[in-house]
Amino acid sequence: MKMRFAWPWQLRKAGIMGINERNADFIMRFNPRRLYPLVDDKLKTKQLAIDAGIAVPELYAVLESEHEIQEIMPLLDKHSEFVMKPAQGSGGNGILVVGGRLGKQFTKASGEPITVDQIRHHASNVLSGMYSLGGHPDKALLEYRVRFDPFFEHITYKGVPDIRVIVFRGIPVAAMVRLPTRESDGKANLHQGAIGAGIDLATGHTTFCVHHNQEVTLHPDTGQPMSGIQIPHWDQILRLAVGCADTVGLGYLGVDLVMDQYLGPLMLELNARPGLNVQLANKRGLLKSLRRWSELEEIPKCPEERIRMAQSAIH
Repeated sequence: MKMRFAWPWQLRKAGIMGINERNADFIMRFNPRRLYPLVDDKLKTKQLAIDAGIAVPELYAVLESEHEIQEIMPLLDKHSEFVMKPAQGSGGNGILVVGGRLGKQFTKASGEPITVDQIRHHASNVLSGMYSLGGHPDKALLEYRVRFDPFFEHITYKGVPDIRVIVFRGIPVAAMVRLPTRESDGKANLHQGAIGAGIDLATGHTTFCVHHNQEVTLHPDTGQPMSGIQIPHWDQILRLAVGCADTVGLGYLGVDLVMDQYLGPLMLELNARPGLNVQLANKRGLLKSLRRWSELEEIPKCPEERIRMAQSAIH
């Protein structure tokens, strides 16, 4: 694969934002520290969303002790499909997706078998803080396993694609869809090998695609082209993302959503420090939009008006 490089002045001209600039000019300025626990703890995020009427995957149980882990079998008998995740995890680490049963064993989303003891071991690792921010003791959440919309079947490998929308001061500024691959073990995690496809805010169509930060046109497992695809329920997705930002009150936020076959768009989690790969996936830097909206003295209260502003500013 051909590597491409750019001079710093070229990146600046393209409006590409770096981590230090993101942290100093936008996260520190617009994200009050007192609000971080609302997004860093997925249990708090979920409860906040439920109270605000925001659609989220159903929570089956919260494991907080080794005793609960050892007595997990009755819970697993009720739910042969589920997702286990750390309440305070980050970057997709520590997420276990169980896709069904195979006799006394279970199977992961990738089809790989997993035993009950392995599930218990994973839960113990979560409680120990192996995946949490700062390595602090954690809780393990068991929740509904999203059944991805068949629309994505030809451009994903087994797992559930998710959509990230960057919202700044309540205004969407960029979006991408992350598509699982065999390499990513069915997870929508770019660092583990998933595909990132930029989304045009105005139309909901996918634009450019990246794999390990390099541009690609076809999904490596399905061979299907990934650009020019209309994301279903796009207007609803943007409204949901803006609603999440209004609910938590953070000025710079990454909203991760999924498309369930039966339930439609669901909020998966929120991120107060979203990564910058969305710039690569869209071949467009964030700075132009961020500076435009940071200089705006008064932000409209109406979410629909903010979405229209964002879509008009893109083209």
